[in-house]
Amino acid sequence: MKNSFIAEFKEREYFNQCTNSEELDNLMNNKKINAYIGFDCTAQSLHVGSLLQIMCLRMLQKFGHKPIVLLGGGTTMIGDPSGKEETRKILSTKEIDKNIRNIKKVFQIFLNTKNTKTKPIYVNNYKWLGKLNYIKFLREIGKHFTINKMLSFDSVKLRLEREQSLSYMEFNYMILQAYDFLELNKKNNCIVQIGGSDQWGNIVNGVELIKRSSSKQAYGLTTPLITLASGTKMGKTEKGAVWLDKKLLSPYDYWQFWRNTDDRDVVKFLKMFTDKEISEIESLRNRNINELKILLANETTSMLHGKVAAKKAEETAKKTFSGGSYGDDLPVINLKKNDLGSGINIIDIVIKSKLLKSKNEVRRAIKNLGVKVNNITIDEASLSITINDFKENILKLSHGKKNHVLFKIIN
Repeated sequence: MKNSFIAEFKEREYFNQCTNSEELDNLMNNKKINAYIGFDCTAQSLHVGSLLQIMCLRMLQKFGHKPIVLLGGGTTMIGDPSGKEETRKILSTKEIDKNIRNIKKVFQIFLNTKNTKTKPIYVNNYKWLGKLNYIKFLREIGKHFTINKMLSFDSVKLRLEREQSLSYMEFNYMILQAYDFLELNKKNNCIVQIGGSDQWGNIVNGVELIKRSSSKQAYGLTTPLITLASGTKMGKTEKGAVWLDKKLLSPYDYWQFWRNTDDRDVVKFLKMFTDKEISEIESLRNRNINELKILLANETTSMLHGKVAAKKAEETAKKTFSGGSYGDDLPVINLKKNDLGSGINIIDIVIKSKLLKSKNEVRRAIKNLGVKVNNITIDEASLSITINDFKENILKLSHGKKNHVLFKIIN
């Protein structure tokens, strides 16, 4: 299986389960295929939690296969219950359409759109789900699903075991996802669905529905759900989601997210989230861990924001951590001179910076000498920040060694 799609899929630690990996590997070695991944559009951007799936789409292109990006305009109206403890907020069609337009921009950054043979196909499942005749759908599709089996899937079983409500609307999600695969198989000759391990049951449903409806062979392939070595969920930080959109998260903060990777995750993430060859990554394994973290941050940031932004973020980090400079790529918060008045309490300005969420957290951080103003440690919670603390209208506020914000005085 050397140099095959499935072999590299495993080497990069993308592989979790496959309905028939040997047969799929032989097929993909002998012909170019169409494969899809679905993305619900519940927010105005994707975050790092979706990056592994995006890297799978890139890998399909690398091996000459055609990726299909399914943007779930229809399924987003229902909400995937997988991994959720409560019903998602119901979005309007207008909100979903806006999210789709913004999310599509992310794929246009990561995917090659110039090669006509591997150029991604974008589909919105509202195109067919929005036109379904309920009675016809139940007769033609619903007959292939048993309640017994549907109740056995984790997305349903876990909610029921915890006595958390599961609406009939959400219960139908797995049927709609299976139907998506059937539609893509018919209209786009799609024979593979890729998704996270929590989608395994839904994907198998689709494979079986295609076989029962048309006797065609289709395949399901899943990736592991990534948990950081620290135990937290990939893509979530104390500050919130790590967005793949510079309007929601600056290139510097994105760079810092990767620079702050746990030592135990660095080599794995170089495999998963960069285009570097596996042999090169293995040869780098024994290098200084901080050098590897900077390499990871530069590679991932370059992929999303470009090499210039990555280099700028690295230089800003060097300036910031040297203690003698502010750096020119830190997040900036504008502060009107009138709002400053005779002074702002240090606790209030830290809350305003969003470096910490509550006043009690700020007090504890100050007590533990974890808050700095212009690189000087603060030890009094009663301190008042005045205009005199601003150097050339700029004040640098820090929490710990890695979290910094600049306040800028404006008229």
